[in-house]
Amino acid sequence: MASTSGPLSPTGGSASPTLASKAASPLSSKVVTVLSSSYTDTEFREALALLDERGISNTAETRRRLRLDLQKEVIDSNGEIIDDFAKVAEQLRRIGATIGRLNETFREMKTQIDAAHASTSSTLSEASQLMAQRQQIEKKQALLKAFNAHFVLTEDEVAALTLASEPVDDLFFAALAKAKRISKDCDILLGFENQTLGLDIMDQTSKQLNLGFQKLYKWVQKEFKSLNLENPQIGSSIRRALRVLAERPTLFENCLDFFSEARETVLSNSFYTALTGRTSTGVDASAKPIELAAHDPLRYVGDMLAWMHSATVGEREALEGLFISEGGEIAKGIQAGRDNEIWRLVAEEGEEPDEFDAVKTLNELVDRDMSGAARMLRQRVEQVIQTNEETIMAYKLANLLGFYKSMFSKLLSPQSSLVGLLGGLESEAMRQFRSLARDHVATIQGDLQQTPSDLRPPEFLTEALEQLTAIMKTYETAFTDSTDREEDFSPVLAEAFEPFISGAENMAKTLRGASSSIFLINCLLTARSSLGPFEFTQRRAAKLDAQIDAERRRLIETQYQFFRTSSGLDAMITSLGALSENSREDVEKVASLDAVQPPALAQASQVLDNFLPSALMDAVEKLQHLLDARLAREITEEAAERFCVDFEHVEEMLMLADELAEQTHGEDEEFQSLRALFPRTSGEIRVLLS
Repeated sequence: MASTSGPLSPTGGSASPTLASKAASPLSSKVVTVLSSSYTDTEFREALALLDERGISNTAETRRRLRLDLQKEVIDSNGEIIDDFAKVAEQLRRIGATIGRLNETFREMKTQIDAAHASTSSTLSEASQLMAQRQQIEKKQALLKAFNAHFVLTEDEVAALTLASEPVDDLFFAALAKAKRISKDCDILLGFENQTLGLDIMDQTSKQLNLGFQKLYKWVQKEFKSLNLENPQIGSSIRRALRVLAERPTLFENCLDFFSEARETVLSNSFYTALTGRTSTGVDASAKPIELAAHDPLRYVGDMLAWMHSATVGEREALEGLFISEGGEIAKGIQAGRDNEIWRLVAEEGEEPDEFDAVKTLNELVDRDMSGAARMLRQRVEQVIQTNEETIMAYKLANLLGFYKSMFSKLLSPQSSLVGLLGGLESEAMRQFRSLARDHVATIQGDLQQTPSDLRPPEFLTEALEQLTAIMKTYETAFTDSTDREEDFSPVLAEAFEPFISGAENMAKTLRGASSSIFLINCLLTARSSLGPFEFTQRRAAKLDAQIDAERRRLIETQYQFFRTSSGLDAMITSLGALSENSREDVEKVASLDAVQPPALAQASQVLDNFLPSALMDAVEKLQHLLDARLAREITEEAAERFCVDFEHVEEMLMLADELAEQTHGEDEEFQSLRALFPRTSGEIRVLLS
């Protein structure tokens, strides 16, 4: 019975293994398929997401119908697409029909256009030619307009440039600038083959430029006449006109000459009015005439020079705006004008053109403006110099003229005619000073022979030193450019000092003994006191000091000789002075000298005793006429000191002679002691002569 078990029985052990594996393979295949599927696959994930969106539940029915539903949906979608394509095809058929109709219409229009073009082609060709000709004409018109605007002056510009009735205003200067530009640009036209146009325009423009510059030249002259000449202020129009006129150097110089002539006349009249108080219309009551207000020559000349300086400063300030502010433009204009002048073009090679110096031109113009007044000044100052008879006044005039010469040299230039005029007047005043000084020396020649009895400086020297002191004070306060004032003042000393000090020296030579030195020292000390306070006389004062010292040594020698002779010791000092205290031979000679023999030695001692009580007073009395008491005392003291030194030597030699005699004769043998005959000591001499 066991063999009756069915093959499908799950418990049947007799089931075949092959069948079991076949039954299990679909399931295992699905399991394997599921397990092998990658859940990261994009399509798989999208499929799962789509199932989720449909909300399908996982049932057996759903699984069976899922494929069918999906296939049905695909079929429906394809049907809809086919319907849409049918509609598209219908629309394309309609579009094709429309395009066909459009092509037909185009062919008809093209046929009509070709026919119209064939009929209008000749007209269009003519129109094109006319338009091209019109463009060429318009270009030529624009070129002609530009050419006329650049190279041709308009009627208004020509009238403004050439007619004297038209004012010199901005239009004139604009037309003049345009004409200059045209003349310069004509060089371009001359570069073409046909140069007739350029030459014609250049010729016409040159004529118009010349007329314009002539008009400007006359206008400037007219404006110069109408300026306020009392205080000329050059306006902007005049500055502009002169800046432009500088391109014609000849006309520019002529204008400056005209202006300087006008200003020279006005300033000359003003100076004459300042001098006299009179004008061309009568007496000016408000003016204070210099000729009436000045009470002495120095004040008169000073007032005239002060007026000249004030007028020069005012004139320069009035013209500075013209040449300083516009100096660069004027220089450019003058340089351009000079470069265009024919004679400049043919100048020698290597010749350097003169550059325009605004400051130099200004100074020269001011100098020319003041030339008329300067001539009047020269006449009056020369008259003052020639009529002056005072030496000091002559020097003060020269000093005043030198001061103003330095001022004008800085204000204008050292080469200006006004500075040259003042330099000539200064030289003339100095010549007058020297002439008066020499006349004064000649006048006092008689006084040089009479020496004052008290040996004081002579009156002529005192007066000369007073005059010299006044001159030195004047020079000390004067302004001078000299770097060596002492050298600059030396000519004055040569005229106002040297002749008088030489006269005093000659007078001293006529005296004898100490009187000559005393008199000369008195004169030199007086002169030294006059020169000492001034720095610019120190060299001459040093020479005076050297002379004083030389005469002082002579007086010391005189006093010294007085002490020797009056004391009776001259012979003894002379004899013993040649002997040395350190030589035994010289000491042995002492006793044999005549001057130290007992009778002579006793007599010398007596004379010395009589001399000593009044020796110092007698010596001082010999120098009583010396004005410097301190110097007299110093001279006497130095002479007394020399005498005392000599006496000490005499005393020492006598003592050495006694010692030698004592050694020679011995203690028991008697001998005549020199010191016993001549007992005075050097200490006593010093006390009595101190």
